[in-house]
Amino acid sequence: MYSLTGYASMVADRFRSGAYVEALRKTVRQGSVVVEIGTGPGVFAVLSCQLGARQVYAIEMGGIIQVAREIAAANGCANKIEFIEERSERVTLPERADVVVSDLRGVLPLFERHIPAIADARHRFLAPNGILVPQKDILWAAIVEAPESYKELVDPWENNALGQDLSVARQMIVNTTHKIRVNPDQLLTAEQLWTTLDYRTVKDPDVRGHLHWRVERAGTGHGILVWFDANLAEGAGFSTGPSAPETIYGSLFLPWTRPVSLAPHQEVAVRLEAKLVENDYVWRWTTQIKPSGVSDTAHIEFAQSQLSGDVLSTVQLHKTAADYTPHLSEEGRLHRRAFELVDGTISLEEIAHRLATEFPQRFPKWEQALSYVGAISREFSR
Repeated sequence: MYSLTGYASMVADRFRSGAYVEALRKTVRQGSVVVEIGTGPGVFAVLSCQLGARQVYAIEMGGIIQVAREIAAANGCANKIEFIEERSERVTLPERADVVVSDLRGVLPLFERHIPAIADARHRFLAPNGILVPQKDILWAAIVEAPESYKELVDPWENNALGQDLSVARQMIVNTTHKIRVNPDQLLTAEQLWTTLDYRTVKDPDVRGHLHWRVERAGTGHGILVWFDANLAEGAGFSTGPSAPETIYGSLFLPWTRPVSLAPHQEVAVRLEAKLVENDYVWRWTTQIKPSGVSDTAHIEFAQSQLSGDVLSTVQLHKTAADYTPHLSEEGRLHRRAFELVDGTISLEEIAHRLATEFPQRFPKWEQALSYVGAISREFSR
């Protein structure tokens, strides 16, 4: 969940906010029904009312929804906005929407369960001939020269004051993705289209594809940069690319195992894949760099994956093996008992007293059990 400061950054981003304002002006009509998924502080829900919406359903999982309620009241829109504190896939609405608006992205639109949520909303919330905002996101990639960003990643593990061999950590850090901002002159290749996410049709959250470049100028390649162009509505959108004004999104950096000197016209091919696993994406990038033809450089290949960058102990890995037979820990038994007691017949206070009696080492005071079961209630009760 974002902090209030994080939401403030979104509101203050005039390129993002301005594009959404323009998109809503083009799509919300007098009497429209609007659904906003991930309403945050509710500014777009309020704007939809101000543009003439008859009813807005503002869906938000986080505690920021209380701020949104108060903002709606302060702007005279409380009677037109129904705030729903829940994951959108669990929500049932009484009517279909003319407009479904969202910004569930992170650095890229490939973020948590963004695509499944939009596909679900399109199927269950959107009226025939209704409009999605955004309509599509177009993802681009290029080879980037980013010495400062690369140094920030690897330098602590290469040049540490303790004089220790920390190469294991270095190997992990170059197998993780990072948010950076670069200038257009740091690109060593032209941009290549990786994929288009058309939210009017997209179903599969996974993206994979091959990219091929010829280097345009001599330089040192440090990895792959990925960004997106957002098409919110006809004539309304923004870009997060190096040539565009800076936004809160930044660009995604997939570093190479090591920097590579590149010559003009040298060929670089990348297989890039992002796969949704539970609630997070796992990235893989395989790079092949052909010899330049003007030197004795050899063919270079990097095979990288976030699976190599995850910090997992052998004990944790063992517990995820297909042939592992799991047994509930003491904490697991506590979770199970708490869910058994949350059956709609007794209060949280009574549940807390029972948990404190049954798990005295975990809860020396019943108030501690109340905090524990309260968190469960916020997440899973209705």
